[in-house]
Amino acid sequence: MTTLPHDRSHLLWEDGEGGGPTPLFTDSIDRWVNAMMADEDGGSEGSEKPVVAAATAKQSGIIAGQCVIDRLLSLHFPGCRADWYVGEGDSVDSGDSILLLSGPASDVLRCERILLNILGRMSGIATCTADWVNSSAKMRVACTRKTEWGLLDKWAVNIGGGLTHRLSRSDALMIKENDLSTMMPESSDETAAVVLAVSGIKLEVGSQFIVVEVRTVGQAVAAAEVWSRVQQERGGAERIVLLLDNMGPVGCAKAHQILIKENLRDWCIIEGSGGVTRANLHEWVCVDGIDLVSTSAVNRGVIPLDISMTIRGE
Repeated sequence: MTTLPHDRSHLLWEDGEGGGPTPLFTDSIDRWVNAMMADEDGGSEGSEKPVVAAATAKQSGIIAGQCVIDRLLSLHFPGCRADWYVGEGDSVDSGDSILLLSGPASDVLRCERILLNILGRMSGIATCTADWVNSSAKMRVACTRKTEWGLLDKWAVNIGGGLTHRLSRSDALMIKENDLSTMMPESSDETAAVVLAVSGIKLEVGSQFIVVEVRTVGQAVAAAEVWSRVQQERGGAERIVLLLDNMGPVGCAKAHQILIKENLRDWCIIEGSGGVTRANLHEWVCVDGIDLVSTSAVNRGVIPLDISMTIRGE
């Protein structure tokens, strides 16, 4: 598949021998894990008797969150050890063993609920995303910045085969409707606002990933015209992301055809967004010219993967 700038997974995971979460991702993991521990407020005065607890899948899905669980144990339960039967991104069926958690009974009992919450939620998102991706053919699927668990959600989407999109406001420039309103508060000409906004982009800051939200074909063409002219003047070759907001599959396909006619399509990445659901995904797949769709449905309100944990004793 064509590489799109919406894949920001390299900012979350370090390559090289062993690999591992980047400092950015580690910091996010720590904040979420620490908050969950604080919400538990201690509890469980169980014995120090060593026990082993088994986590088992109760439905089919894709496992995500292994690195978060390992970090949870490292920070708060150093006396516990997780022995994994599966790796990050592996598929499981109902009844499959996921991990064995061994350690003092008091720690295992305190850890149980947090572990299941993390693993269940992240695996549920990865499973949901994989379902979208498997039905999207060559068109890519990205989540939006509307997340409930921040970068943990983003990582789970990546594990499911989706694109993370922007990780934060500073990760990539995105000019949205409200940004345009602040630039030209007294103007009702949104197309002129788009032209002004694209003309003012400082390309040396990060031209590889710039998103402009447009709501009409005219705005899309105007943004692409300015972008192509500026890029040719500077000898650049980067493409601008045109986020076609609430234009639907037909509207996006129309924009694609007109951009081709105007010799502007090679300067753009077309992102369909707004109203994209699992039920209408086939409508987006069936039209030409859409490089990706973005939606919060792959990670918000997703049912966690059903996972149980049973203590087996020492």
